[in-house]
Amino acid sequence: MKDKQKFSNFIILWATQTLSRFGSSLTPFALILWAYGKTGSAFSTALLTVSSYVPYILLSLPAGILTDRMHKKHLMLAADTAAAVCTLTILLMWLSGNLQLWHIYIVNCITGTAQSFQQPASEAAATLVTPADKYQKAGSLNALAYSVINMAAPFTAAVLYAAGGLPAVIIADLASFTAAFFCLLCFVRIPEIKNAKHAERRIMTDLQEAGIFLAKNVGILQVLLFLAAINFIASIYNAALPAMILSVADETVLAAVQSAAGIAMIAGSAAAALLAAPHSRVKVIIASLFIAMSTENFMLAFFRSPAVWCAGAFIGWLCIPVMNTNLDALLRSRIPSDMQGRLYSARNMLQFFTIPLGYLAGGILIDRVFEPFMADRSCTVFNRLFGTGKGSGAAFLFAVIGVLGVLVCTAFSRFKAMRQLEH
Repeated sequence: MKDKQKFSNFIILWATQTLSRFGSSLTPFALILWAYGKTGSAFSTALLTVSSYVPYILLSLPAGILTDRMHKKHLMLAADTAAAVCTLTILLMWLSGNLQLWHIYIVNCITGTAQSFQQPASEAAATLVTPADKYQKAGSLNALAYSVINMAAPFTAAVLYAAGGLPAVIIADLASFTAAFFCLLCFVRIPEIKNAKHAERRIMTDLQEAGIFLAKNVGILQVLLFLAAINFIASIYNAALPAMILSVADETVLAAVQSAAGIAMIAGSAAAALLAAPHSRVKVIIASLFIAMSTENFMLAFFRSPAVWCAGAFIGWLCIPVMNTNLDALLRSRIPSDMQGRLYSARNMLQFFTIPLGYLAGGILIDRVFEPFMADRSCTVFNRLFGTGKGSGAAFLFAVIGVLGVLVCTAFSRFKAMRQLEH
């Protein structure tokens, strides 16, 4: 396939997956609103994410190995269909009046299982239809799609939820799935790597090969561990954000803050597309995350103004697309295409295993530690800093994770193999 035709195929794949992910982002936001309104518990809403991430992480490696052996397009279609069936199940249970929180946890486990196959298949497929000299451009487009989704999905879900409740959101989700499924089925051509040795080898051989690759590329391993530490902190943030904002405001304010982050990411994606390839992508990754950790968390902690929260979200997320673009280009250029299924899955396991831990920690810390602590009116110094009433404990927690994020970025910036990855 010629490079121009090949990249055109990437554009179709990119647009298809963007539409699918946009629809898939609507229902989780609506379920957070529904669950917090039902329980008022940060831990209960955090479990929504935990229940989908645990199977996703546990199955990442075997899913990646199967991705290298199977047709990427078929695997993506099957995984998307399974996720759509799960969403439809939630709708039917709601319409029957039987929907309970534990039902959603079970459905999310199945959705996470499907995602463990869809994500590495999508990543590997994107590489197969992208010329090597277009990796930076492809990465910026992926960052743009992620940014647009983060900007538009919360407000879209909030508007639909206010207008028609959970069913309206789920119907929109299923409509986007149908359109994306049809486009992927009919218009996207994904070439397959002719590699007969996969059929003859055992799964353990593939696992060992992935482990050997990471052992030989210590710099990449350190980058993934750095991102794992950041994801732990970011997941505590994600667990705390709805608890703090919904305690003092309504879902439109939460949607506004998340949409401000999305607008920032669109601006950052535009910058990433225009910037030349840096001398060191690793330095860009570290600097971007340092800015993110050292701004928004403290603005959320010390202010009680939605305008300041939105400004903090904008500043904190502005550099994230630049980070993602450079990470994407770094990994695509250093991982062989016939190993990307299992290596991206290994990356997911290492990089994302801290996410459910962070959500659990955030939910427990808010409900059991920080909110009860701040409810004690004798803590006058902390009350002056972080306010009083429900939500002040979450604000205190934002200050703690802000400090922790700065320390993590500083510590990993000293790792020699990671710093010298591109030298």
